[in-house]
Amino acid sequence: MKKAAGVPGLRPATVPVAGPLASAGQSASAGADLSTRDRVTQLLLEHGATTAAQLGSALGLSPAAIRRHLDAMLAEGDVIAREQVVRGHRGRGRPAKVFVLTDAARLRCGTHHYDNMATAALRWIARSGGSEAVEAFAAEQVSALEARCRAAMEDAGEDPLARAEALAGALTAEGYAANASTIASGGQLCQHHCPVAHVAAEFPQLCEAETEVISRLVGTHVQRLATIAHGDGVCTTHIPAQPGRAQSGRTVTTVRTDR
Repeated sequence: MKKAAGVPGLRPATVPVAGPLASAGQSASAGADLSTRDRVTQLLLEHGATTAAQLGSALGLSPAAIRRHLDAMLAEGDVIAREQVVRGHRGRGRPAKVFVLTDAARLRCGTHHYDNMATAALRWIARSGGSEAVEAFAAEQVSALEARCRAAMEDAGEDPLARAEALAGALTAEGYAANASTIASGGQLCQHHCPVAHVAAEFPQLCEAETEVISRLVGTHVQRLATIAHGDGVCTTHIPAQPGRAQSGRTVTTVRTDR
């Protein structure tokens, strides 16, 4: 598992994000701009909140060049800027600005088909069967994902942190743009894309069912620290440093860190 640094570096984006393509009438420079912005979008999707300096370094762009692209994306509503959250001791000066994708930009990066229908269906389930029926539906929906990830993690061993790294790879293959890292208090699994974020914003049972799956797959109790569905830039799950076998029953703990 990779060691998380204070200011992690970014690897260059290699997979283009779905987006507008330059038409025949556009200039070559305009087409290049669109391609670069697609790469910026991909990096923000994969890594979450990121500074302009990190983006420029990953893409080989000067500060002025990356700023030009970010300004255009801000104007078009594809990104928002906010102060970087610094935990622990902070040096002098204002925190650096970080950039995150807006909901509209995320919608163009993945499959969010039939969100309205899914939400309507869950509302009907909630009216007809109550919260327990929604929980049962959510558990059923993630069961197939759990089976596929478990098969992909077959050779991951028993160590929860090693299993988290294998799970990150399996989730990335499922479209979640996930990564795992070690931190002082254990491990951290981050998912930078959520295909059901808009539905889960109303029905958190989907997030809870997914967190239970993560707990079972890594083999220990975990804590969900943040979710895209609740407005965070990344779904973050903490894996304690001294793991124990998951006990029977529910193993989900949700800890909000943005309040």
